[in-house]
Amino acid sequence: HVHKTPENKYYLAENCYFESIPKLIHYHQHNSAGMVTRLWRAASTQVNKLPPTASLGNEEIVLLRDLESGQFGVVHLGKWKGQYDVAVKMIKEGAMSEDEFIEEAQTMMKLNHPKLVRLYGVCSKSYPIYLVTEYMPNGCLLSYLRSHGKELQALQLLEICYDVCDAMAFLESCQFIHRDLAARNCLVDSNLTVKVSDFGMTRYVLDDLYVSSLGTKFSVKWSAPEVFQYKYTKFSSKSDVWAFG
Repeated sequence: HVHKTPENKYYLAENCYFESIPKLIHYHQHNSAGMVTRLWRAASTQVNKLPPTASLGNEEIVLLRDLESGQFGVVHLGKWKGQYDVAVKMIKEGAMSEDEFIEEAQTMMKLNHPKLVRLYGVCSKSYPIYLVTEYMPNGCLLSYLRSHGKELQALQLLEICYDVCDAMAFLESCQFIHRDLAARNCLVDSNLTVKVSDFGMTRYVLDDLYVSSLGTKFSVKWSAPEVFQYKYTKFSSKSDVWAFG
């Protein structure tokens, strides 16, 4: 329920007060501020669909082989329209909701930068739902460094750092927090250009602060100290900087 203070300000969570209900709704659509969840949308029987320009038919994609498997999904090498190599991501059953998967696609559609993995479209007309992105033949940066790190020159290592910095600076300029920056979530193309990927935890923020819901999972190794605060986990562009460092 929406509460009201003696000063006629509205709130759902402590320390987050607003002069009007529309402002309250707009804020909590992007930030749970310690509540169980964000305000996704008004109650409705409508299914959350993507814009037609992003929709692809499942019949357009041929799956060739597995590339990797993570906590939330499986990625396959695929062929789009019989001629383009693509990466095809599918969610594991029960790992995340359809809304969360679609939200990741919607986030990727808003972000267009040469150092971010590009989304080509989504197959959402039938199950399973696919995210179709550009294929990065050298895989994730973590595996690449383990296999070829000793072969790289200092300048090449600096270029890798620059690529990731370039991508993250763009995200911050668009008021997005990645929240899961790690070498495993950066991909390497055939020219050794590194691009940031995996936007499942990325959030748009109005005030450079995202307070996650209770019980939210996050990567321990790469997280800033403030993320470990008792009761709530707080993320900002500064926590992304910590993960990079």
